[in-house]
Amino acid sequence: MEELNREETNVGVVKISDEVVSVIAGIAAAEITGVVESNPGVTGGITQIFTGKKNTGKGVKVSIENGEAQIELTLAVLYGTRIPDVVVQVQDNVKKTVEAMTGLSVAAVNIFIQNIIVPKIDEKSEEVHE
Repeated sequence: MEELNREETNVGVVKISDEVVSVIAGIAAAEITGVVESNPGVTGGITQIFTGKKNTGKGVKVSIENGEAQIELTLAVLYGTRIPDVVVQVQDNVKKTVEAMTGLSVAAVNIFIQNIIVPKIDEKSEEVHE
């Protein structure tokens, strides 16, 4: 776990962990309509089953070099959404949110669409009642 020395103040040094940046980026990505989930992977899915908590930092990789953050997100989107539009919205929201909350400069937000989620159709609602 790398930590970034953000700024020295009169009181001390402020450090922001890469994990904090990844959670912020994951939440910002999830705010966009059409994004279903960031990909938690196998271990994240098992953790979510047992704890009931969704780990918003999974599926997000952050690297910070020379005061600039590069963020990679692995996402799943809802079937029927226009992927290029969703990706641009995610990139803008992640960049804006991370910069506003941490003061970091975001050099790149790379998106990997790994899955398309097809909503389940409720069979009971489609039955024809005579």
